Amino acid sequence: MITYKKIDSSIIEAIKDIYRKESWVTYLKDDDKLIRAFDNSLYILGAFDKDKLVGFIRCVGDGEHILLVQDLIVDPDYQQKGIGTYLFETIMLKYSKARMFVVITDIKDMVSNKFYKSFRMTEFKDMNIVGYIR
Repeated sequence: MITYKKIDSSIIEAIKDIYRKESWVTYLKDDDKLIRAFDNSLYILGAFDKDKLVGFIRCVGDGEHILLVQDLIVDPDYQQKGIGTYLFETIMLKYSKARMFVVITDIKDMVSNKFYKSFRMTEFKDMNIVGYIR
């Protein structure tokens, strides 16, 4: 049975293990930076199979005007079991009053795009706005 609870950087090795399994290697280059990123996050909800972290969603922002889902990741062995859906729905509900609820994903990642569209998320291009990144 999967359980969910708030997490923080105290379980950074388990967090890194999931990043590693999904080849999100950018996060694995600097442990101190990763710990600071988690310590400075607005909210992080983890999914557990007994004591094993199997996924999490990490949010940044102020939770009032802006909420950015920075990471939504599930261990490959636990995908397609509703864990990502539960994590995302929980955050959407928790921050339902935030003025802007933002998710950014790779345009070529068809699975992620289909997932976010299933929640009626609107693409930037449909909003007549542009984003910039450094």
